[in-house]
Amino acid sequence: MSGTVVTRFAPSPTGFLHIGGARTALFNWLYARGRGGKFLLRIEDTDRARSTPEATDAILQGMAWLGLDHDGDVISQFERADRHAEVAHQLLAAGKAYKCFATQDEIQAFRDEAKAEGKSTLYRSPWRDADPADHPDAPYVVRIKAPQDGETIIRDEVQGDVKIRNEQLDDMVLLRSDGTPVYMLAVVVDDYDMGVTHVIRGDDHLNNAARQMMIYAAMGWDIPTYAHIPLIFGPDGKKLSKRHGATGAEEYQKMGYPAAGMRNYLARLGWSHGDDEFFTDAQAKEWFDLGGIGKSPARFDFKKLENICGQHIAQTDDAALLHELTDFMAASGMAPFDAATQTRVLAAMYCLKDRAKTFPELLEKAHFATVFRPITPDEKAAKNLGDVSRGILSELTPQLQNASWTRDGLEAVTNSFAEAKEIKFGKMAGPLRAALAGRAVTPSVFDMMLVLGAEETIARLTEAAQ
Repeated sequence: MSGTVVTRFAPSPTGFLHIGGARTALFNWLYARGRGGKFLLRIEDTDRARSTPEATDAILQGMAWLGLDHDGDVISQFERADRHAEVAHQLLAAGKAYKCFATQDEIQAFRDEAKAEGKSTLYRSPWRDADPADHPDAPYVVRIKAPQDGETIIRDEVQGDVKIRNEQLDDMVLLRSDGTPVYMLAVVVDDYDMGVTHVIRGDDHLNNAARQMMIYAAMGWDIPTYAHIPLIFGPDGKKLSKRHGATGAEEYQKMGYPAAGMRNYLARLGWSHGDDEFFTDAQAKEWFDLGGIGKSPARFDFKKLENICGQHIAQTDDAALLHELTDFMAASGMAPFDAATQTRVLAAMYCLKDRAKTFPELLEKAHFATVFRPITPDEKAAKNLGDVSRGILSELTPQLQNASWTRDGLEAVTNSFAEAKEIKFGKMAGPLRAALAGRAVTPSVFDMMLVLGAEETIARLTEAAQ
């Protein structure tokens, strides 16, 4: 086995990128990237009835949003069918596999009889050691010769050593009667040809490993390192499904979670590095190892996801945050900002990103910077614009026209005005928020004034006072 670590993500294109699949892809990506290795992508599209180009696109889009870049071209399993069949024929020629002419009716009769007698229903083909001279001219499948005694040990980096008695393994079909290869064969041949050194996948594939190892052994190929990771459960301890909320990566993008926060949360879902909850990509790549993956299913917790996403939004560079916000708006079907609004939102980022956990929350805080006059206050804000409040604004506005447009200058004018009127600043804050943003909850009024500039601020206050 080469010294370079090679991992792969191999989804079936029968739907969107499930959040569990996204985490599997992330674990493979982190393991390879942290070791200077390769992360490959294979689409397991052998099930032609259920595989669709749309589903493949959805998987690629989900991975692109999560920032999980792969090396080389995307590999189609279906397009490699001839190579899979070639390996089956090699095993046949080497006596490691055989032609089985049993019909479906014969196999079913065998199972029915075994069940009635209380014996194992694992099919034992009478053709395993038959003389080729006795082969009929009839359709056949190709089966591998499974070991019949002893045990197979799956050495798993997460589950530990898993032992399976070989008498529990059947002579697995490699080629169907129409000559097409089965999925189990395709997976092994693809992993071998792609040079995969580490197979990191869901523990629902654990039983497959013993059967796949038969093919490795028969071909004399090195067995990759296995790591079967537990599935993701919902908060109620049941397998994550639609009833718990969104299950597709694309849905999380449309809900406005930042990709960095999603990567951080998914990495932490079933893997740990001490007590660290919040970390960067660089730290995750450096720290991630298979030993840190737990054996028990992880529980998806939306509050933890939001908390981690909020921390990532707060720490992201302003320009990068604007770029991701723009992508979110496009994914959600929103009209993009014009150039002037973009500039204003960028200038406002410093007072928007604290305590915003998602992009919709960030946009709501940014409302003052994205709205145009005339400002129509919402129901809560309108309550702060009565006759008395309008009077306060009409008296304050001329004084602000002469203010030095700095935080200190603006605070000095408004504070001295409040003292002269013998009112608390809090009494002025509501009307100012309503006038500047049309909202009752906004960033600080001084931050809004600084971002909007003197001319726009005065214009909004003047309109609201009328």
